[in-house]
Amino acid sequence: MNAATDKGKNWFLRGGLFAKYVLALVGLVVFVLAVNGALETWISYRGIKGTLTDAMSEKADATAKRIEQAISDLERQISWVTRASSNTIELRRADYAQLLGQVPAVSQLTLISGQGRELLRLSRQTTTVNSNADFSRDGRFTETIARGTAYAPAYFRDGRPFMSIGEQHSGFNAGVTMAEIDLRFLNDYFGDSQVGRLAHAYVVDGKGRVLASSSKGPEVGKDLAALPQVAAVLSPGGRPIASGKDVDGNAVLTTATAAPNLGWHVFYEQPTAQALSPIRDQLVRIALLIALGLVVAIIAGTILARRMLEPITALRTGARRLGAGDFGHRIEVKTSDELEELAGQFNSMATQLAETYSDLEAKVKERTRDLAQSINELKVLEEVGRAVASSLDLAAVLPTVGARALEITHADAVLIYGYDAARRSFTLTQSIGIDSGAEGHHRAIDAANSPLGDAAAKGEPLAFPDLTDQPDHPLRDVVVGAGFRSVLVVPLVDQQGVLGALVVLRKAAGDFPSSLIGLMKTFAHQAVLAMRNARLFTEVDQKSHALEEANATVREQADKLREQTEALKDWNKSLEQRVETQLGEIERIRRLERFLAPQVAQLIASSDNPEGLLDSHRREVTVVFCDLRGFTAFTEATEPEEAMNVLREYHAALGKLIFKYEGTLDKYAGDGVMILFNAPIQLADHTARAVKMAVEMRDTVGPLTEKWRNRGHSLGFGIGIALGYATLGQVGFEQRLEYAAIGSVTNLASRLCGEAKAGQIVVSRRVYGMVEPFVDGRAIDDLVLKGFNHPILAAEILSWKGEPSAEAAAE
Repeated sequence: MNAATDKGKNWFLRGGLFAKYVLALVGLVVFVLAVNGALETWISYRGIKGTLTDAMSEKADATAKRIEQAISDLERQISWVTRASSNTIELRRADYAQLLGQVPAVSQLTLISGQGRELLRLSRQTTTVNSNADFSRDGRFTETIARGTAYAPAYFRDGRPFMSIGEQHSGFNAGVTMAEIDLRFLNDYFGDSQVGRLAHAYVVDGKGRVLASSSKGPEVGKDLAALPQVAAVLSPGGRPIASGKDVDGNAVLTTATAAPNLGWHVFYEQPTAQALSPIRDQLVRIALLIALGLVVAIIAGTILARRMLEPITALRTGARRLGAGDFGHRIEVKTSDELEELAGQFNSMATQLAETYSDLEAKVKERTRDLAQSINELKVLEEVGRAVASSLDLAAVLPTVGARALEITHADAVLIYGYDAARRSFTLTQSIGIDSGAEGHHRAIDAANSPLGDAAAKGEPLAFPDLTDQPDHPLRDVVVGAGFRSVLVVPLVDQQGVLGALVVLRKAAGDFPSSLIGLMKTFAHQAVLAMRNARLFTEVDQKSHALEEANATVREQADKLREQTEALKDWNKSLEQRVETQLGEIERIRRLERFLAPQVAQLIASSDNPEGLLDSHRREVTVVFCDLRGFTAFTEATEPEEAMNVLREYHAALGKLIFKYEGTLDKYAGDGVMILFNAPIQLADHTARAVKMAVEMRDTVGPLTEKWRNRGHSLGFGIGIALGYATLGQVGFEQRLEYAAIGSVTNLASRLCGEAKAGQIVVSRRVYGMVEPFVDGRAIDDLVLKGFNHPILAAEILSWKGEPSAEAAAE
């Protein structure tokens, strides 16, 4: 099979130029016709689809508006039976019967009291009076109470769609009329004359269930939420799509319009196959046009390709002979076009190839010599690298580097110098070709004003072809005196500084080739590596001795640390005892903070005799008693969780103010709270503090009662304040002790609180006399209170003016 495939490819490449041109021309014609047909088809498709979609969208909009209008009319008719003049069950029944007779869509009417109890249910078949069924938690009832008019979601019974419309009666707690609507009347809006011959329509609720449909549409009650067009509009923030599927899975063009007041959507759809039938006829015409163009293109391509075949065959034959090495062959083509010019280029190329071939052998020999030289250099570099890697001894590595440098450069001598940074001079370390023991100026060379220092400063090699022509050169006497004429100085440097220099000497004068200079830089890198390794080895050896000394010091420090650890253990034991004492003190303060302000608890805890402050004793105190008006009725009509939420907000607001004014919270039971001032800590202005706190409490709880009223809770806040003597001390048992006050003053404060109206602060006349300069108030009638044999003089605090200035007090 592979052989057959290769044979087909070879035929196409060698002899298929004729077929290529024919196929190219045919392909171009077919492509143009196909693109033109596709564009026309697309434009027609868009036009037909847009026209159908616009028409169906207009019908859907009109139907949605008619449905909303019908529901609005039903709502208006139902609202007639909620008139206030029908205030008895019999009158309501007569109104309901009249509405059922006038409006066929209404199948049942239900009267629900303001407390959510069913009073009357009337349908065309049955009548139920005072069934007392509980609708107080029914969503239809609560939504109607909240909004006045409420549409309940559609539901199905015996396969028939229904919905409920709730209308609230006028007046306080007057009740609700709940109407059940039979939605079968919606089918009247989807007749064949309205929908059209090919299309179908239907309306779905918020869950995708069909409420009404045309004769060709889906069944009423069927769940279409899975259809893509229905799922698109039901999703949050969804928008209608232009295409979808019907219940049988066939593609349809679709449009949808929402009835926003009801949460419904009206769909108009038409099968895509029927809608786009004109496109099929257009595709047939395009196919016939492409077939005709294909025949014409094949004929024209055959004629044109035959005229090009002969010169191309001549070019192919000539190229094959040139490829075989026959550079004397010339291609003859006389077409006076690009093919003739191409033949001339082939002939010119043959002449150039003949000339190039004659020079190729000499260049190959030269390149072979260069390659052999490079291989030899690589071998030398490899040997030097192995020497550097195998030893850290500089005396063993440098002779190898010098000997191989002498071998590869064909020089007469090689010197390797080390650099002494302290003396700024170069010292001879290794020499090849010169006796290392011979005395002379070459053994030590100063870095200043010398070629070695200059090369190290520049970081680049310096070459001197003939020193005999430079009488003033610093190296002339040294080099020429030793019998040499040309010098190459290569610096040994790295990132950390100068390490030395590599010097190559020749007895013959002449330039150093750039390749040789580059090779010597490589040797210099090897020498630098060897020197750096040797220095690192020396430094590591010195540091190892330093580490041994440091280890002995660390052992001495460890012994001292053990001694200090023992001392720390003794200190920790003392610290634990102190922490235990402090924890006991904190626990005592925590118990006190249950019924005292934090600052009072801290004062008692820091006292030298804290228990004495809580012992039983008699003292004048100011007592504040406050509670919520209507709380008992509120708890009876409200869920326990809601009552607990109200108490949490109420106690949180009062607690901050009690601690702010340093009052002592004696007790609280439900909504009742009693606060003491001047006990157990004495306060010179305890009565003023109590009154000022009460005013701020009233101002703080006022917004809370407004918030509770918005939640349907009618609560008020009252305060009573009394001043007198009481017996104070701890009461209870060992596991539960409370700080309490006993005396008639506490009863008087409680009774005054009971007389206070919502938002009122009632105080005894004695309290009013103590704070009269600081407040706006008024006397009230004498109060006859339970438990007291004579009327009580009282007053009302209206507002707190503040303490008068010193000048006003003096006047």
